[in-house]
Amino acid sequence: MSPDPGRAFTVEPWVVREPNLDLELLGQVESVFALSNGHIGLRGNLDEGEPHQTPGTYLNSFYERRPLPYAEGGYGYPESGQTIVNVTNGKLIRLLVEDEPFDLRYGRLRHHERVLDLQAGTLTRDVEWESPAGRVVKLHTERLVSLTQRAVAAIRYEVEVLDSPALLVVQSELVANEALPARDDDDPRVEAAMTDPLVSEQHRSDDTGATLVHQTRASGLRVAAAMDHEVTGPDGLKISSEATEDIGRTTVIARLRPGQTLSIVKYIAYGWSSRRSLSAVHDQVRAALAAARYTGWQGLVDEQRHYLDDFWATADIEIDGDAELQQAVRVAIFHVLQAGARAERRAIGAKGLTGPGYDGHTFWDTETFCLQLLSHVAPEAAADALRWRQSIIPLAKERAEQLGLKGAAFPWRTIRGHECSGYWPAGTAAFHINADIADAVRRHVAATGDVDFEKEVGLEILVETARLWRSLGHHDSAGQFRIDGVTGPDEYTAVVDNNVYTNLMAQLNLRVAAETAARHTRAAAKFGVDAEEMASWRDAAGSMRIPYDEALGVHPQSEGFTDHQVWDFEATKPDMYPLLLNVPYFDLYRKQVSKQADLVLAMQLRPDAFTPEQTARNFAYYEALTVRDSSLSACTQAVMAARTGHLDLAYDYLAESALVDLGDLAGNSDHGVHIASMAGTWIAVVAGFGGMLCEGGGLRFSPRLPPALSRISFGLRWQGRQLRVQIRPEEAEYQLVSGPPMRLQHHGEPLALADDPVTRPIPEIERVEPVEQPFGRAPRARHPGG
Repeated sequence: MSPDPGRAFTVEPWVVREPNLDLELLGQVESVFALSNGHIGLRGNLDEGEPHQTPGTYLNSFYERRPLPYAEGGYGYPESGQTIVNVTNGKLIRLLVEDEPFDLRYGRLRHHERVLDLQAGTLTRDVEWESPAGRVVKLHTERLVSLTQRAVAAIRYEVEVLDSPALLVVQSELVANEALPARDDDDPRVEAAMTDPLVSEQHRSDDTGATLVHQTRASGLRVAAAMDHEVTGPDGLKISSEATEDIGRTTVIARLRPGQTLSIVKYIAYGWSSRRSLSAVHDQVRAALAAARYTGWQGLVDEQRHYLDDFWATADIEIDGDAELQQAVRVAIFHVLQAGARAERRAIGAKGLTGPGYDGHTFWDTETFCLQLLSHVAPEAAADALRWRQSIIPLAKERAEQLGLKGAAFPWRTIRGHECSGYWPAGTAAFHINADIADAVRRHVAATGDVDFEKEVGLEILVETARLWRSLGHHDSAGQFRIDGVTGPDEYTAVVDNNVYTNLMAQLNLRVAAETAARHTRAAAKFGVDAEEMASWRDAAGSMRIPYDEALGVHPQSEGFTDHQVWDFEATKPDMYPLLLNVPYFDLYRKQVSKQADLVLAMQLRPDAFTPEQTARNFAYYEALTVRDSSLSACTQAVMAARTGHLDLAYDYLAESALVDLGDLAGNSDHGVHIASMAGTWIAVVAGFGGMLCEGGGLRFSPRLPPALSRISFGLRWQGRQLRVQIRPEEAEYQLVSGPPMRLQHHGEPLALADDPVTRPIPEIERVEPVEQPFGRAPRARHPGG
């Protein structure tokens, strides 16, 4: 079985298979094959460690502090940044065959295949290799990061000799302070370089394993890694262990004859803390190892499968008519789950724990994209992500005070809650992140009906973000509430007045904060909220300025945007994209060109603020200006293309969003997968082709199927219920899988769901005029006849 030309992987419904090793694609494959549970992340590096592009073992929120240099400083500039640390590598298992190191760059590789199983949650590898001396060995490995035992990863490693007896030496290691590849200093999307960030505090070994404890030099975080082994094989095998400051090693020596197998199960445990003592962190990982050994390899595998069976029963999306898209959608959902499943009150980064891109930071896209998915398929993970936001409110309030504002100003990019953006026009000025977090609270409460969460977590977030908006904006002489000097989602247009996305999301933030405080007056009073403050929020929301260009009949992205010169797209060569790497920001800021959906995202998240006619005109206008230099754009354009009747175009954009990493469409998947784009894939299916809106009045669907597909089926959770929706060309079926009866809407028609599925016809769609993209920036036509 071979992949299509230009692809690393074959197309299969439930697995991602790399049938041959291509060293040119190693970085991309390491990211796609990364395993994580939201706490531990292991890049899909080869067991023997080399060759590699980027070795990576990450722990959520474990970082090192580094200075942020400025050519010219200024008040309020962050003084230090945070960079995710490649912690102690426990994946390493080296093999020597009669003194010859097992290295795929030497000898002859007869067979090499790796498979990521989305249902089992494992990465398997099968190799047949002939050493330079002519000895042939067969290797089978299986790796998992446990979704049930948060601190644990495990590897099963089996080796056979095929032609003649051979002396094998296996070295299973823990290695700290691995050498990392040099970074591209010209690309702001990649990570900062660090050398030896970990300082040894303790190392020890026992008969079958080792433990290493380190501390970061600047941030003072302590990390422990431990390993233990179960070994079976022929009589006479020898096991020994040793440890030095940065290396723990267990060595297994055995002489194998053909037909015999040496089998090693390696258990790995990680823990870190900024507060606990060395002995406490050490004992934590030793206890986790003991629990893993008690469960055993097969027990861990069974637990993993059971967890994922439960997850997929709701989360799976079925697509008939496009096998490649079917695979990509499942891969996307799987990686978003991995990013947040066991994060447990820590951030979900832009790359999850699959690579070091963006220094491991979290941004606004966690709340705007990832939590839309998680609130409906893994709600506890979404709740924990928002609990983490609540936990950093003290830091956000300090930042707001530094900026001369009230309430909380959440950081644009961070790991532990401090602002880490060194470029304020696209960082500090992007205040919309505060409304994005508030909107994630609103959506999560609507999806779960969790009143306790609303009162104990959501209320404080809503109150402090509303206070920020009330102090950031002001009423002008005409009585309109303005928010000036901000940057919206489009980073090619910065420091503008009345960005429509920002104003509409702030308006909703203010309204929901007032409504929630009114429902929980006693709890709100603890934060000093009174009737007068709630009234001021309602007043600001009610008088919010939303610019509109009467001459063009569209909403300008921000005040005066439609008066700017249009970017010369025809003179822009293909190799100039992304523009941020090849064009001065000054030139971008004064032209009509959008890096990503901005006004279009406002229409997706605030459809109530636009008439159908405005929506259609706005979509057409901004479609011609948006170059999609961000992976966050295609999914939003897919949703709005579907809502405005451009179903073929929506299908093209869905595929672009879904395949961004499997196809390495952005050319940077080697730094980690694009978690928010993957979440956006789910959004494009459910909110786009499913037409789902979840407002205070409940769930509404307006499903439509693109001509290339014959069926889409998706599931979700809604206020304690499990629902499944099936869309066919002429009808949609709604099934209440579990939970009490409920009501919803299908194309505006009220439906009651109880025991039996309900089927309704899909109205015919009106023909719409095609829309145009910037020269050379149309999505790859995937639909028939495209």
